[in-house]
Amino acid sequence: MKSLFALNHYLYKYRVLLGLGMIFVITSNIFALFLPQLIRIGIEQIQIYLPFSYVFNGLNISHLYIDMIFILIAVISIIIIITTLIRGILMFLMRQTLIVMSRHVEFDQKNELYLHYQELTPSFYKRNSTGDMMSRISEDVSRVRMYIGPAIMYISGLIVTFSLVIYSMASINPYLTFWTLIPLPLLSYSIFKVSKIVNIKSESIQKTLSSLTSKAQESYSGIKVIQGFARDHAVQQEFEELTSQYRNESLSLAKVESFFSPLMLLLVGISTLLAIYIGGNEVARGRFTAGNIAEFVVYINMLTWPVASLGWAVSLVQRAAASQKRINEFLQVTPDIVSGDKYIINKIESIRFDNVSFVYPDTGIVALKNISFEIKAGEKIAIVGKTGSGKSTIAELLVRNYDPLSGQIYINNLPLKEIQLSHFRNLLGYVPQEVFLFSDSVNHNISFGNPNATQEDIEHYAQLASVYDDIISLPKKFDTIVGERGVMLSGGQKQRVSIARALIKNPNTLLLDDCLSAVDAKTENIILSNFENNWNDKMVISITHRLFTVKNFNKIIVLDNGTIVENGKHEDLYNKKGLYYDLYQLQIQEEVDSK
Repeated sequence: MKSLFALNHYLYKYRVLLGLGMIFVITSNIFALFLPQLIRIGIEQIQIYLPFSYVFNGLNISHLYIDMIFILIAVISIIIIITTLIRGILMFLMRQTLIVMSRHVEFDQKNELYLHYQELTPSFYKRNSTGDMMSRISEDVSRVRMYIGPAIMYISGLIVTFSLVIYSMASINPYLTFWTLIPLPLLSYSIFKVSKIVNIKSESIQKTLSSLTSKAQESYSGIKVIQGFARDHAVQQEFEELTSQYRNESLSLAKVESFFSPLMLLLVGISTLLAIYIGGNEVARGRFTAGNIAEFVVYINMLTWPVASLGWAVSLVQRAAASQKRINEFLQVTPDIVSGDKYIINKIESIRFDNVSFVYPDTGIVALKNISFEIKAGEKIAIVGKTGSGKSTIAELLVRNYDPLSGQIYINNLPLKEIQLSHFRNLLGYVPQEVFLFSDSVNHNISFGNPNATQEDIEHYAQLASVYDDIISLPKKFDTIVGERGVMLSGGQKQRVSIARALIKNPNTLLLDDCLSAVDAKTENIILSNFENNWNDKMVISITHRLFTVKNFNKIIVLDNGTIVENGKHEDLYNKKGLYYDLYQLQIQEEVDSK
């Protein structure tokens, strides 16, 4: 239950709604007490007047007593109707405060969790599955809402009802009250034992549900691979095994929960029998009235629904505790990257890597070793090398998805760690190696880089990215929905749309991480030529494996096994006949072989 303490700040935030809800809970239960008292009064008054109607039967005055009984019943019925209506209104207001409060908390918690997801670094997403994160922000938050709303409402109502009813019963006959409440300790013990089982099973079910969601999401994303390898039935069998596990665990929990209601009703039934039996003996001794017995029976029946719902409410609390524990696990994860607040820059004048080394924390792979280089405004550099040489790691460090293990990165001679991060990233036009497009129109995917862009801007930057003609050929042109992850477009088209998305920011610096790998050499030359013609004053860092397209760059940095082995212009590196020369000759041979 300690995990639910994390919700206290929400309860404090909505304390007005919570306070009003508690007032409505108390007042609605006070009005509920009128019903047994009115029934007792009615029975007692009938017992008084009914014998007189028999005594004076046949006389003119006998009908007066009968009329008096009917009037009494009518008055009591009207009062019962009025109090029931008032109680109904109070119960409506109770739900309008407590349930509405739970919806506000659900809204806030989902946004808090989503915002926290946004602040976490790529290493977190590598360690956790998408399905698990989706489960926590949807299923787990919904279960917590059931605690904040219905569970609090019913449990508080139960406490108030028990307090008022037991007080009323004790004020009438403490002896009978004692005997009718004997089953309650057994009830409390049963709830304690069963709730522990419910808690364990609920936590297990949530973990299985996360695995199930992850498996489904992974299958949908990799449907082409699954079908291409004809693994449909194997994947289906794996999914069925998970769903079977989820079903069996859910059925096991349902069996435990189904034990609650019969137990509650049995204990309440025993209380009713005790009230009638012991109350009858008390009437026989003249210490009780028939009206009191009826009043006690109604009081006990008033406890039936709260007691019967206790198991359900406790189950909600236990499930919420299990879900909130999972939510807390994510909320307690601290971001590896924290934005600096010492400097805010308006333009990137220079970038300098000073003896930067980096090891990926999750794998232990040494990616960079004492890397040092500098680039200034207006310069264009290319970073080349074999696969796994550390090229993309430089981009990851520059956008601060990770921080260096040692060494320092300087922007305008200021430590990158001390610069306000979102402002700095806004100056970068970053096109990552793994292209991601939203399941939206081409228009919205390009304008994502600049929400204020006009249609003319979108089309202009599409032309610079050499994707305009491809878009025009689509069924709805720029309004075409690209599908999940841009599935409607080819690899090259997706890359060029992502380039247009970066360009439309009109960034100070372009960082291209092998983002033209699916584009032919001719189109790549056109795009890079557009860069030269339109961004002479901007800084361009191109990470690529194609050496033909970077011959005119100011500097080429050659990486091998995480270190800079060569750097300089194309002619110098080619004449040096080192690694760059070997890579260049290899690409020439590949071009010849492909023809």
